[in-house]
Amino acid sequence: MVRTLSIGIAGAGIGGLAGAALLARQGHRVTLFDQFEAAGPVGSGLMLQETGLVILDQLGLRGAVEAAGAPIARLWGVSSETGRAVLDVRYDALRAGIGGLAGAALLARQGHRVTLFDQFEAAGPVGSGLMLQETGLVILDQLGLRGAVEAAGAPIARLLGVSSETGRAVLDVRYDALRAGLRGIGIQRTALFTLLHDAAVSSGARLVTGARITAANAAHGTLVDAASGAHGPFDLVIDALGVRSPLASVPVNKLPYGALWATLPWPEEGPFDRSALEQRYEAARKMAGVMPSGRAYEGAVQSLTYFWSIRGDAHAEFRAAPLVHWKDAARALWPETAILVDQIADHDQLTFARYRHRTHWPAATGRLIHIGDSWHAASPQLGQGANMALLDAFALAHAVQLCGEAVDIAAMYVRQRAMHVRLFQLLTWAFTPVYQSDSDILPWLRDRLAAPLSKLWPAPVLLAALVSGALGSPLAKLGLRPGR
Repeated sequence: MVRTLSIGIAGAGIGGLAGAALLARQGHRVTLFDQFEAAGPVGSGLMLQETGLVILDQLGLRGAVEAAGAPIARLWGVSSETGRAVLDVRYDALRAGIGGLAGAALLARQGHRVTLFDQFEAAGPVGSGLMLQETGLVILDQLGLRGAVEAAGAPIARLLGVSSETGRAVLDVRYDALRAGLRGIGIQRTALFTLLHDAAVSSGARLVTGARITAANAAHGTLVDAASGAHGPFDLVIDALGVRSPLASVPVNKLPYGALWATLPWPEEGPFDRSALEQRYEAARKMAGVMPSGRAYEGAVQSLTYFWSIRGDAHAEFRAAPLVHWKDAARALWPETAILVDQIADHDQLTFARYRHRTHWPAATGRLIHIGDSWHAASPQLGQGANMALLDAFALAHAVQLCGEAVDIAAMYVRQRAMHVRLFQLLTWAFTPVYQSDSDILPWLRDRLAAPLSKLWPAPVLLAALVSGALGSPLAKLGLRPGR
């Protein structure tokens, strides 16, 4: 019988939370470390809408909240130049709390100066959308979260990339070429994080806040935080701190390109395919994409993630230049995205992500085990990042379930995942410059040679297997099968 282990997980990202939930459900003592402070002063006032009040009612708190707060029946905004009302939302007519706030944002993005007379706490960054493939969905199904994830996300049946120069499709991957009904899921990162966080905590994982881990002793299973506080010893220390992990000893390679991204409402009258991740290319120097991203929470509007490829060394220049320069370039590349670009009124609405590539060998040393981007960071060209982290988390839990000692757990974990990690690190490294680089030859070959060949059997099946993460049969190595 496998003994109960004490396990310290550094990093409450997708991999860390999934691993914590899986391990805690096996009865192990899991401590999850992450860098954020416990709730302090409430600061400014905030608005509770019906969506939040219903949840508070489930906690038995709605009455107390309504007694402590002040009822608001109307949102009223007036232009200081004309004196006319430019925002007038009455709750008893609309019955949709988010409508007023969304209306204020939409009007402001059209160039109006809107004054909203109420106090509320601004929402923080929502994080970019991400792609969940069948590999990740199967792991989430093991956590009982697949249904919730599919409800929160948007099904994606196709990846379609078009050259702006020729108007021809140079990337056309259909999931059902591999298996009828196969889909990816576009989802907002915060929605997935919330589901995994709740799963980890409800499974018994203890969350320690305000702990920025800076070092680990692999031999003794201890962690050190930024305040020189020591934690442990643990039977296992899991490094889920991501690509910038201080516990990783292998240098990270910054890729020349990254991306600007923004989460925007899905345009009901727009020209975009609700079931496709669409991209437009100009050689490999320019790329724009639109990905359906589902809802951040139940009742929210459907969203999309807009992204724009940019060289890392050009980001400062982008920030310094008038935003209209970028808008003109974005509209020229893909005119139909004007309805999205026009919503962006400030540089800060576009978050910059610099892409990096690293494979950390060894993946485990002593009691220290790396998972997710701490082990294998790559560009998101193949849409595998979150799925690889989920596979790692399940592989680790599977190894813990079958092995008793740290050395055996680490060995089995690496055996289950190493081939798939090597394969996709190589493929991502090879594919990235085809779509993001300064090369003239690679996009020429992509458009005139690879694109026509990709339509011939068995290329459609292989491409669907590549994009869905099925290449290399990672689920079979974990004793799992695709589907529910």
